[in-house]
Amino acid sequence: MKTGKDEIRTVTSKNYAPVNVEIPNDEYWQRQIKCQYACPVHTDARGYVRAIAEGDFETAYIIARGPNPLASICGRVCGAPCEAACRRSAIDEAVSIRALKRFVTERFKPESDTKGAIKVIDLLKRIIRVSPELECTGPEELHTLRNMLQGIGQEKSTGPQIAVIGSGPAGLAAAHDLALLGYRPVVLEMEPVPAGMLAIGIPEYRLPRDLIEAEVELIRALGVEFVCNTQVGRDISLADIRRSYAATIIAVGAKRSRVIPIAGGDGPGVFGGVEFLRDVALYNRNPASTFAQLGQRIVVIGGGNVAYDISRTVIRQVGHDVSRSALRQANVGQVHLCCLESVEEMPADDLEILEGHEEGVELHSSLGPVEILRTPQGAVRGVVFKRCLRVFDENRRFAPLFDENDLVTIDADTVIWAIGQQTDLSMLGDCDDLEPNDRGILACDADTLQTTAPDVFLAGDVAYGPRLLIDAVASGKKCARSVHAHLSGQQLSQEYTFVHLNIAGYVREKDYEKIPRTPIPTISALERRTDHAKVVECGYDETSAVAEACRCLDCGVNTIFDSEKCILCGGCADVCPELCLELVSCDRLAEDPDMADLLRDRYGDADLSLQGAIIKDEQKCIRCALCAERCPVGAITMERFSFSGMWTEAESK
Repeated sequence: MKTGKDEIRTVTSKNYAPVNVEIPNDEYWQRQIKCQYACPVHTDARGYVRAIAEGDFETAYIIARGPNPLASICGRVCGAPCEAACRRSAIDEAVSIRALKRFVTERFKPESDTKGAIKVIDLLKRIIRVSPELECTGPEELHTLRNMLQGIGQEKSTGPQIAVIGSGPAGLAAAHDLALLGYRPVVLEMEPVPAGMLAIGIPEYRLPRDLIEAEVELIRALGVEFVCNTQVGRDISLADIRRSYAATIIAVGAKRSRVIPIAGGDGPGVFGGVEFLRDVALYNRNPASTFAQLGQRIVVIGGGNVAYDISRTVIRQVGHDVSRSALRQANVGQVHLCCLESVEEMPADDLEILEGHEEGVELHSSLGPVEILRTPQGAVRGVVFKRCLRVFDENRRFAPLFDENDLVTIDADTVIWAIGQQTDLSMLGDCDDLEPNDRGILACDADTLQTTAPDVFLAGDVAYGPRLLIDAVASGKKCARSVHAHLSGQQLSQEYTFVHLNIAGYVREKDYEKIPRTPIPTISALERRTDHAKVVECGYDETSAVAEACRCLDCGVNTIFDSEKCILCGGCADVCPELCLELVSCDRLAEDPDMADLLRDRYGDADLSLQGAIIKDEQKCIRCALCAERCPVGAITMERFSFSGMWTEAESK
């Protein structure tokens, strides 16, 4: 409803439903920057996207890299919760934030030349100087304390040594931040290469190996030591590690596949998806490896991104590079992906489903495995499925319902499970002071990630179960701060500064609200199938990146109303192209203690049906400023909400 000042006097709660409203505070304005609020490390995606739109690529990189030591990797494979939260999707499609991060990190990426690590370290030093002035800096940028980066490239830190078990994203992030805090992290990795699941669990067509190596080298340049081919519990005991290091972080990730115990499930021809991807990543030529046993018809069971990683990797075995002909499986002809969920419910990204279809993955949805059929000789010959009628109950709890009489058999030579992952904690040995929780996994404090043993901390999947890559990074950073507090007695805390900055002459790019999402260029499906190392996404060029960045609604900018000036003429509501403003009588504002106090302070005992208010639907607002231009009394201004967090140290409680 839109109404003028005189008309509003006739509006009463008897005729109109109450309106739920929220009184803005600092936390409210933070939530409006939805991309940053959704990011586990609070990267100011809006900040670097708008910097790209303005052609300031170096500032964009500094903003993107400040809180995230794996920014280049996240530009390729992050689950992008920022995009899922992007307000632009209410209009058409979300801004392609991950692809824009890739664009800007490629400009300054550590793998760009042999001195890449030094170049990025120089930029990190500049972050210390620049970040206090950056708008909407997240809570991690200024974890660069007074002594951070001091002496890098000159002499190594002499601080206490910290053991980090596992070099996946959580372990790398923890080691990175501990090095910046003046410690000497030593990362123990059971695989022959560092980076954990980044290196052995994500296919090369998504994440180039030279990029991983470069990011690891940058972290190594900060003084982090990597020790590979070392399995805790086999080559060295956890007890020995704890005796040798000031503190220990367990960040082993979820590297073991889950399986469903069904008839025929034990025996040859049935593999775990994580183990299969590891074989591929390490080019395992062991005759017992999955490479040598794929056969012609492969069934992958699962509906997530890992299931597609496996399916698409199998397909690439058809046209494998002749230089690796020993691994070629030219007889691979069919790859069937079978999952419980309907296509609409599948957890896999839409893009994974689309690209998998383009490459030849045959999708069978709403099927649950019953039995793996075998020949008299024991070889796999097929999989029996039953129709899944429902995956979740009315409360969205996992409660699959099947039609036991609707059975489907799919011929197969190989079955690969991709229904989830779990952590292997056989390394614990005789460390009796590490106690499990009620779920049978290691217990840890949710705030500090400290276990029941004061010197042992958890990070990543082992702390809370499998989540996104960026969640693991956030966990590693949090764990580093907790280790610092434990060893130094100094608790890192944050003091925020909030400010609204009036933007004089605020303008936007022409027709920015009409610009469609720029597709991310990819190589052809035929070319993809020929080699594991051919990266599918080509990334944006400068023109495409700037065009895509201009789609950002710049949610740090807000329309601020001066109620002392407003005459409730309704002009702002009339001119709004998205109909996000509405004039209502104050008696329609839903009962709320804070709102009641505000109305009482403002109007006393006056009849609220004779008082007016402007309400705004933030989800619809595109920050076009037409309301500010239309206002005849200058009651509306466009203001940028800026906040920064300064890390300080205080005595631990």
